[in-house]
Amino acid sequence: MSRGFYVGRFQPFHNGHQAVLERIACTADEIIIGIGSAQISHTVANPFTAGERVLMLTRSLEGLECPFYVIPLEDVQRNALWVAHVRSMAPPFDTVYTGNPLVAQLFTEAGVNVRSPEMHERLTHSGTVIRRRMLDGEPWEHLVPPAVVDVIREIHGVERLRQIARSD
Repeated sequence: MSRGFYVGRFQPFHNGHQAVLERIACTADEIIIGIGSAQISHTVANPFTAGERVLMLTRSLEGLECPFYVIPLEDVQRNALWVAHVRSMAPPFDTVYTGNPLVAQLFTEAGVNVRSPEMHERLTHSGTVIRRRMLDGEPWEHLVPPAVVDVIREIHGVERLRQIARSD
């Protein structure tokens, strides 16, 4: 049984994440998806709560051809302890999938197999780009799965982001 681990902030979950997870599902028997910085919300860089991101992921991945588990992960602020923290919060896994150099280094040092999946249209499929488009009133819905559009509308996420971004 091969179980992969994929981590991201998913602020918001977008089509790039979806494409990577669909490719991972072709090689892994199960996937653990870690929602990083789970304790942070209501900021311009992290407007959505961990629970809202769980909704985005689980609704978007309903048709995934591979069982998956979504685990919120709070930051520990000490990189040397982060892998142990992840291992304590997640089911066992044998491969980490990441494009993040720090995450790759930390898991490599811990002796875990690390693979770097090809990113999907990285310049446009980025949480930073999507949040900026939301703030600027530009179309963003085409960059995320339909289920994410539904969640963001349900929670009034664009309005929240704009309110948070206002200056006093």
